[in-house]
Amino acid sequence: MQNKLKIINDPVHGFIKIPHEILFDIIEHPYFQRLRRIGQTGLLNLIFPGATHTRFHHALGAMHLMFMALETLKQKGVKISEDEEKGAMLAILMHDIGHGPFSHALESMLMDDWHHENLSLLLMNKLNEEFDGKLSVAIEMFQGKYHRKFFNQLISSQLDVDRLDYLNRDSFFTGVSEGNINTQRIISMMNVCEEGELVIDAKGIYSIENFLTARMFMYWQVYYHKTSALAEFLLVKILERAKYLVSQGVDLPATENLKYFLHRGKNSATNEDVERFTQLDDNDVIQAMKNWQSADDFILSYWCKCVIQRNLPKTIISSHAFEPEFIEEKIKNTNEFFGIDNGSELVDEIKRKLLPYDTQKQPIFLLQKNGKKIRLEESEDQLLSGLITNKTTRYILMFPRDISRIIS
Repeated sequence: MQNKLKIINDPVHGFIKIPHEILFDIIEHPYFQRLRRIGQTGLLNLIFPGATHTRFHHALGAMHLMFMALETLKQKGVKISEDEEKGAMLAILMHDIGHGPFSHALESMLMDDWHHENLSLLLMNKLNEEFDGKLSVAIEMFQGKYHRKFFNQLISSQLDVDRLDYLNRDSFFTGVSEGNINTQRIISMMNVCEEGELVIDAKGIYSIENFLTARMFMYWQVYYHKTSALAEFLLVKILERAKYLVSQGVDLPATENLKYFLHRGKNSATNEDVERFTQLDDNDVIQAMKNWQSADDFILSYWCKCVIQRNLPKTIISSHAFEPEFIEEKIKNTNEFFGIDNGSELVDEIKRKLLPYDTQKQPIFLLQKNGKKIRLEESEDQLLSGLITNKTTRYILMFPRDISRIIS
């Protein structure tokens, strides 16, 4: 009989245990193995060369942190059954199983408005049938329908094990130390109040503030870095252009499954859609972009060369929207330089918004020694929480690098 209680060596957390056989069975399933071929951070490796880690890495790390969190809560007297432990670990293990190629960037391009969480739930239900209902508790927890609320909060909230893992993991692989947080300290401060909600022991307030500010720094320094935002935007532009050309009867070379989605219209997901989607990964899109560099369509060819050859457009970042006249000047120069009349396709404004801590959406609560809970931002001990409750917006204007000497 195969030993399914494996130990995995992870570069971020060290040794990760698989304490239940069902976890191993899910990890071995083709749906989950596909995550080995889907990058955690899209094209971020164009800016931070070490960022080549995958969704597979992240899912295992999040599962490990869930196990640690549950062990901490048990030690504090919270009753958690073996079925609940399995359910919570399965739910976080599968929380990203619905991600498509390049994750967030293309999730609405291939399956219209299907968010990856919808696809994750759909795939969980298919796996639940395959595993004779063993994932039912996990699905309830994932959806927030389980009667003990803290399980869902550990999976998806402003302080969940998903965020705890990706911050440390992305910090590790990008080399950006500002994202490095003390996950063990944060997890050791977790507790459950009388209402069954996740709270943090009040003495852990500064660790939580450090977590929130680290996440903010990672967004502006890494995820929303102007070149990172540009690369993600280009992926969307490329797929949009490809779908448009296909709709006009142009035959673009692509793998069978990618070609299927390029031709797919706007309608609800069918079984064939789902099965084909689970065959797609980053490699399909990379291969397509390599081929489309030589496409007859100038716009598609140009964008693909930008990404594959890493000859990215020029960018300017601002805290205010760019003046229409300024953008029109870039379009005019683009048309003149390339001898085209659709330069507006190569000039665009990218907008990125961030609210580091949302006081309305599942606020973080602190548990005081007297047993009462208070909101993080209301604590007399807070230093930073009141400063990170405002939304910040950045605007990035991109235009062909070739014209920069004309307008400088």
